[in-house]
Amino acid sequence: MTGPRPTFRLGYVPGATPAKWVRMWAERLPRIPLELIQVSADDAPALVRRGEVDAVLLRLPIDREGLHAIPLYVEQTVVVVPKDHLVTAADEVTTDDLADELMLHPQDDVFDWERPPGRVIDERPATTADAIALVAMGTGLLVVPQSLARLHHRKDLTYRPLLDAPESQVALSWPENETSELVEQFIGIVRGRTVNSSRGAQPAAKAPAKKTPAKKAPATKGTGKKPGRPRRR
Repeated sequence: MTGPRPTFRLGYVPGATPAKWVRMWAERLPRIPLELIQVSADDAPALVRRGEVDAVLLRLPIDREGLHAIPLYVEQTVVVVPKDHLVTAADEVTTDDLADELMLHPQDDVFDWERPPGRVIDERPATTADAIALVAMGTGLLVVPQSLARLHHRKDLTYRPLLDAPESQVALSWPENETSELVEQFIGIVRGRTVNSSRGAQPAAKAPAKKTPAKKAPATKGTGKKPGRPRRR
């Protein structure tokens, strides 16, 4: 009897975009299912430490004790506003542009800062989704990674790039004491390795070309002299 087929369990926090890598996994390892598991930002490090997922896409910074983490990409920071807000007149804004605005600071904020710019409302929404609903009600504005603005898209809201704010960095994390073959395969995919490449592989040395022995000139009979051009008469 054969055992159960292996499955690669990949956790991801809201807004992370693993779709491209999942497609590549299916092409390269069609016999090994990849299970996507959405996890909260707070729970992500603990879940991978406990082995409930094999690896996880999360946002830095995190407590890296017992974990590896490979930074993958940096997300654009945006400010979410109602569609009729004055901010929408500009293509992009700075934190100075928000100095007089009421700002929301959800408890699951992903940025490594104490507080957003502007006049921060003391009562903090529990989640980013709650904060988005308050933006739609006209309570205040919200700074988030662009991926979260897209995730919580509403017809009555829009967003603009915020130039001088912290940025969110998405990373792949897995347990420090165990890098399984499946994790190695996924690392290769996110790092852009080709199917035939291997980590640390060195190109094979080329064998030296064989020299073709030179043909000896046929010996002349009788005189022992080297053959030459015939004399003209």
